[in-house]
Amino acid sequence: MRYDVVIIGSGVAGLYTASALPKHLKVLIINKSNPWECNTYYAQGGVTTAYNDEDIALHVQDTLDAGAGMCNETAVNVMSENSQGVIHDLIRRGFEFDKDEEGNLLYTKEAAHSRSRILHAGGDATGRYLHFFLLGQNPHPMMSDTTVVDLLIEEGRCCGVEAITRGKRRTILADNIVIASGGVGSLYEYHTNAFTISGEIQGICIEKGIALESMEMMQFHPTVFVANNWARKQLLSEALRGEGAHVVDENGYRFLFEYDPRGELAPRDIVSRAIFDYKQRSGKQVYLSCEDFESEYFKERFPNIYKSLNDLGFHLPKERVPISPAFHYAVGGIKTNLDGSVPGIKGLYAAGEAASTGVHGANRLASNSLLEGLVFAQRAAESILAHPSHGCGEDFTLGTEPLELDGDKEKKDELRRIMWDNVSIKRTPKGLNTALEAIDKMLSENVGRLLRLRLLTARSIVEAAQKRPESIGVHFITQDEKQ
Repeated sequence: MRYDVVIIGSGVAGLYTASALPKHLKVLIINKSNPWECNTYYAQGGVTTAYNDEDIALHVQDTLDAGAGMCNETAVNVMSENSQGVIHDLIRRGFEFDKDEEGNLLYTKEAAHSRSRILHAGGDATGRYLHFFLLGQNPHPMMSDTTVVDLLIEEGRCCGVEAITRGKRRTILADNIVIASGGVGSLYEYHTNAFTISGEIQGICIEKGIALESMEMMQFHPTVFVANNWARKQLLSEALRGEGAHVVDENGYRFLFEYDPRGELAPRDIVSRAIFDYKQRSGKQVYLSCEDFESEYFKERFPNIYKSLNDLGFHLPKERVPISPAFHYAVGGIKTNLDGSVPGIKGLYAAGEAASTGVHGANRLASNSLLEGLVFAQRAAESILAHPSHGCGEDFTLGTEPLELDGDKEKKDELRRIMWDNVSIKRTPKGLNTALEAIDKMLSENVGRLLRLRLLTARSIVEAAQKRPESIGVHFITQDEKQ
C-alpha cells in the first residue's frame, strides 16, 4: 500500500487538507473508528472570521489577549488574514452558513471577542454541518476502523505509518503524512471529546523524538453537563453565554462577577476556574440558566442542545441545567511550522488540534479552533504540492508489542481519574508529583502499546506543567495544597 499522501483523521483539518489535494494524487484518509467520530462532528460553536479587512487587527488582538501573551503573533496574523479566504472558499463550494431573513450572513459574538464575527451553521451544529459538507466534497478514499500504532521514520523522513486494520498489522507507505488526529480528551475523566481522541499519536511522536509544544496548556470548557454515563459529556456551547445565558448558583446568584467584571463573557479559563472554585468554596451547585431566551427562538437557534437536554429530562430554556467544567481542547500539540510541516522530519505535517501552531498561546479564543484547522490544513496541502517528498524505502519491520493486555482498561480509567484530580483546572506541585509517580509506575508495568502511548502523552502534560511554576492562561498552579 503506497500513497502520495496519507491523512490521519477525518475532522475539519484532515478533510480540508484532502479537499485541497487534486484527484490525480493517490491520497488515503485513515479513520480510527468511523468518519464522523471526531471532535469536528461535535463542535457546537461556530467558525471565527475577521468580519472584514479592518477587523483583522482587532481579531488578532483578541486572540493575543486570550492567549495571555504566549501566542506566536506571526501565526495569529496568518490565521486571521486567511480567515475570509477560507470562508469564501467554503461558500463558493456550496456550504451554507446561517443567514438572516434578508439573506445576510449572521455574525454572533462569544466570550472575549470585541465584536460579532462568528459564523454558525444549523444553529448550534456548525461542526456537524461542516463535517458533512467536507465529507461530500472529499474525492479520496477512506479507511475506517484503522488505528495508527507507529510512524515509519527513515533518515529524517516520514515514510508512512504502521496501522491495525481488520485485526491485522500492516505498513501503509506514503511520501507525505498529515497528522490530523485531534487532541487528548480521553486522558481525562470528564471531557467533551469524541471517544477516539486519546493522545496516542502524540505518544508516538515522543517515542520518535518529535517535539511537542505547550503540553501544559489544556483548555477546560466551563459549561458542561457531566451527570451522564457517556464517555463524552454534553457540551453547552459558548454561544449560549454569548447570547444571554447566565451562570448562577442554586439561589440564582450570578457569582462570576466576583471573579471578573466580564462575568459570563470572560475567557474560558477564568470562567472554568471560577465555577470550580465557587463550587468548592460554597458547596453549592452551579447551573446554566437560559431563562431569558424565548422558547421558540431557543429551539431554532440551539436545536441540538434543546433536543439532547430535553431527551435527558430538562425543559429548556425555562429549566436550569447543572454544570461543571470538563476537558475540552488541547492547546498544545505537535510543534509545526506555519505551513503545517513538522520541523526536522521531511514529509510529515500536522494540522488542527493535533498541531501546535502557536496561534492559541496559553488559552484558545472561542471558535478559533475550526478556523485554525481550515487555514493551516490549506497551507499544509499547498506545501505538499509545492514540495514533493520522495526517496523512502519499503523495508519496514512490523512491530510485535501487544496492543492491549488484560487490565489495561482498568488502568486507562485510573489514568483518567489521576489526570482529572491532579492535572486539570487547578494544579499543585504535590498533585503533579502524585500524577507523575502514578504514570511512571504504570509505564514500568506490563501494559499494551495503546495504553503505553497514552501514558507517554499524559506524562508529557505533567512534565510540561512542572516546568512552568507560574500560572498563565489555562495553566493555573498554586502552592495551596487544599486547592
